[in-house]
Amino acid sequence: MSYVKDNLMPNEKILFVAQVHPAIFIPSVFMFVMTFAFFILALGNVAVVSKVGSPQPISGTAAMASTYFCLSIPLFLYSILLGMQALIIMITTEFAVTNRRIIAKTGFIRRHTLEMLLPKIESVSVNQNVLGRLLNFGTVTVTGTGGTKESFRAIVGPMGVRKKINHIIEGYMQAYTKFQQQNASAPQAGL
Repeated sequence: MSYVKDNLMPNEKILFVAQVHPAIFIPSVFMFVMTFAFFILALGNVAVVSKVGSPQPISGTAAMASTYFCLSIPLFLYSILLGMQALIIMITTEFAVTNRRIIAKTGFIRRHTLEMLLPKIESVSVNQNVLGRLLNFGTVTVTGTGGTKESFRAIVGPMGVRKKINHIIEGYMQAYTKFQQQNASAPQAGL
């Protein structure tokens, strides 16, 4: 079960859930392409050395081939590491807005959580770079009273997320104001 569902209060309902964008895999894909390029260069240089077939000690081309092979192995391992890191981020990040608060969690072993009541939210901001604008992802930052500021990276449709959060907060504040007005106009018993 998810962190958000496990930590709901009585009568609390999830109104909106945000997702992490698959763009977090871009660095690992880039590293894999670099690894593949070095591997192809190494194969090309090996082919040149085998065509020449000289019995001389290692020539410059053979040295280049071994250098490219040596570079491709750590790059391949690094691309796998980046891919696993991105997969863990995608699987373990949760961001939801309920009828009472924002609940968010990142991390698996080292966990970071945010639970902020809707009336305590001062602002929701969005930061998108050029790639984020093109692929529709960005960082959503929630600022609360007392200077609490939490950022969540690579959120799908961050402008829509901000709009939905602000809409939910506005609905909550209207219902709260209506509730206070009803209680203020009700006669006080026992005075």
